[in-house]
Amino acid sequence: MKSVAHEDQQREQWRAGVETRMHVSASNGATQLCIFEQWVETTVGAPTHWHPVEEVLTVIAGKAEMWIDDERSVLTSGQSLVVPANRKHGFRNVGSKQLHIHAVLASPIFEATFDGPAGVVKRWLPAIS
Repeated sequence: MKSVAHEDQQREQWRAGVETRMHVSASNGATQLCIFEQWVETTVGAPTHWHPVEEVLTVIAGKAEMWIDDERSVLTSGQSLVVPANRKHGFRNVGSKQLHIHAVLASPIFEATFDGPAGVVKRWLPAIS
């Protein structure tokens, strides 16, 4: 049995104003899920992108504008957005305080595709033995 101490996991800056802490992924032995949380400063977030798997985004604290394709909604603490696989989506902090998000992907590897030069991004790949 393997347990994970989240307080021991480092936060990493993904982009200006966004810090991420991975909890569970292929890099620490998961085979089905990728679970992480993010702390997002005001006016920033995740640009429009898509994943090959379903994702659930939950607002822990703060206020987020989230979108799937052209449909937009504002979510607050205790609300979640279920994003179907291969649907363009994103979010941004529209509140006056830091946004705290919890995310779950139905894959042990974080894989996202962005329009433009970033293309496909993969994180938290299996550890090489």
